[in-house]
Amino acid sequence: MAIWQWALLLLALVWGLQAFGVWLQMRHYTDVFKGITEKYKDGFVGAGNFRGRFRKGTIVLIVVTPDMVVRRLLIMSGRSVFTKFRRHEEFEGRALNEIRSDPAILGEGEPGVAEAVKRAIEQIDRAMSEPGREPGLSGLSTARA
Repeated sequence: MAIWQWALLLLALVWGLQAFGVWLQMRHYTDVFKGITEKYKDGFVGAGNFRGRFRKGTIVLIVVTPDMVVRRLLIMSGRSVFTKFRRHEEFEGRALNEIRSDPAILGEGEPGVAEAVKRAIEQIDRAMSEPGREPGLSGLSTARA
């Protein structure tokens, strides 16, 4: 085989591995999200993301009660498709307004985390402001980005 054929074969192999890794990460995200929606039947869920081209990418899931108390705060941040969500228990039980203004959660030194948290909170605010939206299973939603 000519060298260009080997290069094409290697490129196809690397592309296939990347596609498999993305599939694994999406499956993990879906499993975590389904677990949250099955466990918490009331309140709201906000999902925020930050796409880093040369920095770490970040996805944040925030689950709040109908009275805006944080139940779960999950952050997945990294460069690899093997990155998993990490639970941040130190922010659970706090009011959502505290999270908005707390520089520790907004990721001092990690602008990707700060941006993802802001987007997740914005989604919660949009979901709450929809007319006729009430907490409960029908109220459990992610706001659309």
